[in-house]
Amino acid sequence: MTRLHPLDLAIVAAYLVGITLFGLRFRSQDKSLSSYFLGGKTIPWWAIALSIVSAETSTLTIISVPGVAFTSNFGFLQLVLGYMIGRLVICVLFLPRYFHGELFTAYQLIRRRFGPTLHTVTAGLFLITRAAAEGVRVFAISIVVGLAIGTNDVLSIAIISALTLLYTFEGGMTAVIWTDVVQMTLYIAGTFVALITLGSHVPGGWPHIHEAASAVGKLHWLDFSFSLVKTYTFWAGILGGTFLTMASHGTDQLMVQRLLAATNLKESRLALLASGGVVFLQFLLFLIIGAGLWVFYGQPSSGTPGFSSADRIFPAFIVREMPTGIAGLLIAAILAAAMSNLSAALNSLSSTTVVDFYMRIRPEATESERTSLSRIATGVWALILFAIAVYSVFAGGKGHVVETGLSIASVAYGSLLGVFLLGTLTKFATQTGAIAGMVAGFTVNLVLWLSSIHIIPSIPGLPPIAYTWYVLLGSAVTVAVGAGISLVQSKDPA
Repeated sequence: MTRLHPLDLAIVAAYLVGITLFGLRFRSQDKSLSSYFLGGKTIPWWAIALSIVSAETSTLTIISVPGVAFTSNFGFLQLVLGYMIGRLVICVLFLPRYFHGELFTAYQLIRRRFGPTLHTVTAGLFLITRAAAEGVRVFAISIVVGLAIGTNDVLSIAIISALTLLYTFEGGMTAVIWTDVVQMTLYIAGTFVALITLGSHVPGGWPHIHEAASAVGKLHWLDFSFSLVKTYTFWAGILGGTFLTMASHGTDQLMVQRLLAATNLKESRLALLASGGVVFLQFLLFLIIGAGLWVFYGQPSSGTPGFSSADRIFPAFIVREMPTGIAGLLIAAILAAAMSNLSAALNSLSSTTVVDFYMRIRPEATESERTSLSRIATGVWALILFAIAVYSVFAGGKGHVVETGLSIASVAYGSLLGVFLLGTLTKFATQTGAIAGMVAGFTVNLVLWLSSIHIIPSIPGLPPIAYTWYVLLGSAVTVAVGAGISLVQSKDPA
């Protein structure tokens, strides 16, 4: 049985049609790869900044971060502090190298520094892990649709994926960025509407919510204890968050592609730094909503009474408590984040497939042939992500999906970042050493992650390490092993 009012469903449908038509407006007769993958490098810095925020704010972020605050406190913000520091490091360390020459992907820099073998390995690792992490994010759509319509509707996920594919397929990066700007505006506006509505549903409004949440430490966010087990501490946030962002925004094609779309290095840096401030304010809003929901639902001392997971609390509040019309707006806002993130993933997966693999196999291909294959690759990746999402629906998600997505991505991020650090900070590192380091770093993180989700037995004597440390540990192992083997090679008379 439909749970949303027909008017709300009409609003959602109107949004889906409207944003698709808006994205199709950016179809271009320019058949060059620069136009399709980098928007012709004519996009203003502020649009890129908003697109960066939109790309890292998926559906699972909007529905899951309030759930984090509902069950704990504002400690998640410590991770966001690291996000901002990591952006500064990228501006100094990576961006100047990306703008030195005409690059389409982050992994072309690896080829220039180390050679074709490591280029293939890093690009391939990105494709595998980005597809896995993005599939989890697309799965989050089913949580929203299930509560809004009354079922985990795979058909609804297929429709949203198809509409996103349509404008991404036709408009390339230009369509992706400008639809990101519109979609971010929508979900931020929806978040403020949710704050106002939530305050009106609690006797005493936000002053009472603040008082009740403060009394039990719900608003507490700084934890200076040093622990590899606790997910959110000041040190995990500063160190782990910095390395996580260096990897996600400095080595992941999903973000690097946006930075390369800027007119020049200065505008690229400005876009990245501006996105950091917006991200902090955005996560703060989501956490405030979580604290408000905790008060609204009776200040439970533990657990999520009445809900199978904390990720369902905010969507359920929207569907059950929001006035007619407003509920449709907020559901559309959440789907906007999903489409924004999905379009970003499709374009980055396609660019890596074409630039890092096809163009090396067929360097003689014409520009028109490359652009045509880019569109085909976009469609193929859309089908792959849809399949992963459907599998996740039937397999069932556990825990906070935002943490699931971040932990999957972090497994590969550590070794990827380690290779980039070897390439940018050393002159003696060799391709053989970097590959060995990458394998070692990835293996360490994979073992930690598999043991944390109980796929393999825990390592005797080693406590379960929080995912916030994965990137730091993985990159440290990669750099240490890679540097060590490179130094041994350099002393080998052979």
